[in-house]
Amino acid sequence: MENLREQFSEAIKQAAARRRPVRIRGFGSKDFYGGVPRGEVLDTTRYTGVVDYAPEELVITARAGTPLAEIEAVLAEKNQMLPFEPPHFGPRATLGGCIAAGLSGPRRPYAGAVRDFVLGVLLMDGRGDVLRFGGQVMKNVAGYDVSRLVTGALGTLGLILEISLKVLPRPAAEITLQMEMDATAALIAMNRWAGEPLPISATCYHDHVLTVRLSGAQAAVRAAQVRLGGQVLAAGEAFWRGIREHSANFFRDARPLWRISLPSTRSLDLPGKQLLEWGGALRWVFTDADTATVRAAAQAAGGHATLFRATRKQGPVFSPLPAPLLALHKRVKQAFDPHGIFNPGRMYDEF
Repeated sequence: MENLREQFSEAIKQAAARRRPVRIRGFGSKDFYGGVPRGEVLDTTRYTGVVDYAPEELVITARAGTPLAEIEAVLAEKNQMLPFEPPHFGPRATLGGCIAAGLSGPRRPYAGAVRDFVLGVLLMDGRGDVLRFGGQVMKNVAGYDVSRLVTGALGTLGLILEISLKVLPRPAAEITLQMEMDATAALIAMNRWAGEPLPISATCYHDHVLTVRLSGAQAAVRAAQVRLGGQVLAAGEAFWRGIREHSANFFRDARPLWRISLPSTRSLDLPGKQLLEWGGALRWVFTDADTATVRAAAQAAGGHATLFRATRKQGPVFSPLPAPLLALHKRVKQAFDPHGIFNPGRMYDEF
């Protein structure tokens, strides 16, 4: 693997010298996300393997090209899991792509986001140098914020080489319930339950059906089931996989798909169809409305909108940044990637 690192470093140095864009890529399962990828591909798929796994410490370290499925299989052998339930969006999704995209699944509001579990990263910057941030324990906070900073940066700050993650035990019991109600009643119910000591690990509302997953100790799950009522969904695991991987029927739509974050109690006035997740704080929306209309509706509801998937992308994918925040992003980018070669335009046109 040391030879591969040297190859990465040499490729980066040559690209920097020629001011040539570099497209960091694993198997491309997240190519659809963010701005259109461009530049010469820097392939990470051979840089694989679990570097260290300490089940008793709840920590795993692996190289960026390691398939997510392999990581999850290793954890499953010890009855552990990635708590943020990352979407794969492809059979060969890699750990590096998972961290670079920063996407979390249905468990996110109840367990935490991707960056909450990143303990440390090994990063190659735009000079071809290897930098280490964070560590393998929560107490090691040197550079900890930088470890989180590269999470969700879509490879614009550097080539992620290794990642150390905190993992958690799998819940002893899990059950999925469904109940029929309208959208207003569903929002009220989800927000009321959020203030109660219930072992909820996922929520979803679409087409007059509220679906709730309970995870935890057997006794806690049974008590919550009695408290909430509803019908047991036998295919619960398949249901949540369909939501996480966007393979459920709702996501079979040719229109642009928007990911809108907003206060969980607010309604969203947009044409098209919607699916609610995360207790109502995340809305998936298929609509033909133009970008300005979607972003205005999201802002009116106190949130922001991201163009998650579209055949043709017009305008910025992510909400435009205020000038002071954009300037800060540019300074961070300059520090890690002084020649601006890494994944240009994946987040913002300005870098």
